[in-house]
Amino acid sequence: MFTKQKILITPEQYINQERASHFKSEYLNGEIYAMAGSSREHNQIASNIVIELGGKLRNSPCSIYFSDMKVKIAAIKKYTYPDIIISCDQQLFEDNDNDILLNPIVIIEILSDSTEAYDRGLKFFHYRLIDSFKEYILVSQKFCQVEHFLRQENNQWIYSAFHTMTDNLMIHSFNCILSLQEIYRRVALQID
Repeated sequence: MFTKQKILITPEQYINQERASHFKSEYLNGEIYAMAGSSREHNQIASNIVIELGGKLRNSPCSIYFSDMKVKIAAIKKYTYPDIIISCDQQLFEDNDNDILLNPIVIIEILSDSTEAYDRGLKFFHYRLIDSFKEYILVSQKFCQVEHFLRQENNQWIYSAFHTMTDNLMIHSFNCILSLQEIYRRVALQID
């Protein structure tokens, strides 16, 4: 009987392959995981957040990244593409290409049917291994629902949920308010 042998690659091989590729994939323990494309709603929400936060962070020491910026979780040698990343002060990158961030402060994921369980579970667990990581925000692309996790000094996380267009989310790391009305501008949401 023949068994199919898994071929593992090194982080360096992954980075070289990823930088030359037209498609995005994530990396963990020698394996590559292809990423699916995103919906119109996903793109609109991401654009809304980047525009709104970008304006508010313009004169701050913070930068907002989306789409093509990878984050490395050094503790487990994982490379991933969060939907939106915010890093402040001295930003650390893995190398001189400046496309792999090591010290995100805020990570925002826009949930889809195919990624929701992963974003809520294992991916969040992995992100918590990053010392600089302080806030995790999950945004539904189907319903008016934004969830916020805030890390405390004792490594406990405080959970908050927002469900109406009149709600405002406070991003504590840089004292910035983000309204759900702005997050969901031009997005057709389902009603239960």
